[in-house]
Amino acid sequence: MERPVGETKYREIGYSPLPSQRKFHSSNARFKGFSGPIGSGKSQALCQEAIRLSYLNPGRQGLIGAPTYPMLRDATLTSFLEVIGENGLPHEYNKSESVLVMKDTGSRIYFRSVDDFERLRGTNLAWFGLDELTYTAEEAWLRLEGRLRDPKASRLCGFAVWTPKGFDWVHRRFIRHRVDGYEVVLAQAFENRFVLDKIPDFYERLKSSYDPKFFEQEVLGAYLNVQAGVVYSGFNRTRNVKAMEVDTRLPLYWALDFNVDPMSSIVAQKNRDEVRVLDEIVLSRASTTEACQEFHDRYPNHQSGIVIYGDASGQRLQTAGTTDYQIIKEYFRQTAYRGLKFRVPPSNPSVRERVALVNGKLLSASEEVTLFTDPRCKALIMDFEEVTFKPDSGVIDKDKDPKRTHLSDALGYLVWQECRPTVAFGEQGNRLI
Repeated sequence: MERPVGETKYREIGYSPLPSQRKFHSSNARFKGFSGPIGSGKSQALCQEAIRLSYLNPGRQGLIGAPTYPMLRDATLTSFLEVIGENGLPHEYNKSESVLVMKDTGSRIYFRSVDDFERLRGTNLAWFGLDELTYTAEEAWLRLEGRLRDPKASRLCGFAVWTPKGFDWVHRRFIRHRVDGYEVVLAQAFENRFVLDKIPDFYERLKSSYDPKFFEQEVLGAYLNVQAGVVYSGFNRTRNVKAMEVDTRLPLYWALDFNVDPMSSIVAQKNRDEVRVLDEIVLSRASTTEACQEFHDRYPNHQSGIVIYGDASGQRLQTAGTTDYQIIKEYFRQTAYRGLKFRVPPSNPSVRERVALVNGKLLSASEEVTLFTDPRCKALIMDFEEVTFKPDSGVIDKDKDPKRTHLSDALGYLVWQECRPTVAFGEQGNRLI
C-alpha cells in the first residue's frame, strides 16, 4: 500500500559520515555550509543532506543547484543519482524538466543551474542546496534565500558545499562577518580515511601539481588571498629561464591564442613531466594562415609529429564558414609533416585553475621546477613578470597592456591539457579539475 503524501517515512542508507560530515548534518542552522579541500567528501555531504531534507519535508519541494549547467549535469546530478541508486531509494526522474520525485514521500527535487539567477524567482521551497558555492554569484544565493518560505515545511533549510576561494562573499557571509542564522563546518585535510585507504599518497601527488598557495587552498582547505598581485608568482628568471634546443625525437607542441593583433603562439616540447618552451611567435595583425606559414618557416622539417593546443574559441565559425582549427588542419595537410594531432577542449578551463597549474609547473608546493622557457621568449617572460590581477578580484587585468596575457594564455591551454592531475578520489573517478 502506498504511503500517503505528507507522511514521514524512514529509510536506512549506507553512509558512514566523516566527523565533519556528521557535524554538518547535525546542524540545525537555517543556513549552513560545508567548506573543505579536495577529497573531503563535499559531494557526498550535499547529496545526503538533500535526501535527508526531502524525507523530513514529505510532499514539499526542494532544489539542488550548481554554478553552471555542465557542472550540474556532469557532477552534481550524477553524484545524486548514484547515491539514491546505490541505496535503492524509489524515485522517478523527468530528464526533460530536470525534476526528480521521491516516491516514498512525494517530495519533488528541482535540479537547476544558478548562473542566470533572475530565473530563480518563483515557487516556494522547503529547502535548497548548492554545489561549489564559491563559483556562484551572491545574488543567486540571495534569490534562493527569498524562496525558502514554504509554510507547510517541517524543516526549512538552505545549505551549500564549497572549496575555499580566498576572501570572497562566501567567506564574508559564513565566516568573517557571519550572518545570524548561519553556521559553517570547516572540514580538515587528511580526514577522509576512505580516500587515504585507497590512495595513501593522495596529498603528496597533488603537491607536485599545484603551486604552494593553491595547494594550501585547494588541498588543505585554507582561506588565502591567492588573487592578489602578480598572476604568475611562481616564475623566477634564475630558476625558469635557460637555453634549450629542439629534440628531434619528440613532437613539437604548438599552442595558440587567437587574436588578430597580436596573433600569439608558443612552441614547446614535453619530456616526462618537464615542459620546455622553445620559441614564441608574435605577429601583428596576422591571419591564422600567416601564423601557420611562420611556424612552417621556423620548423620545416620536424618529423616527430605536431600537436596543436589552444583557445576553444578557435572552433567557432568565421565569416568564411570555417574555423581556425580547420584552417590549420588544411594548411598542414599540404606540408610534409607527419602526424598532426589536435588537443583542444570543447570549452576553456577556468582561469583560476589554469593559472594554478602553470604556477605549479614553475614551482610546485613540493619545490619541483618542471617548466622552463628559452631566453628568446622575451614576450612570454614579460607576461610572467608583468601580468597582474585586477584589484580585489580573481580577474586577470587584460586592459593595462593589450600586448600582455596572450602568450601565457596559450601556454596555459597546453599545460591544462598535458599536466592536469588525474588522481581519482571520493566516490567518482573524474579528473580533479
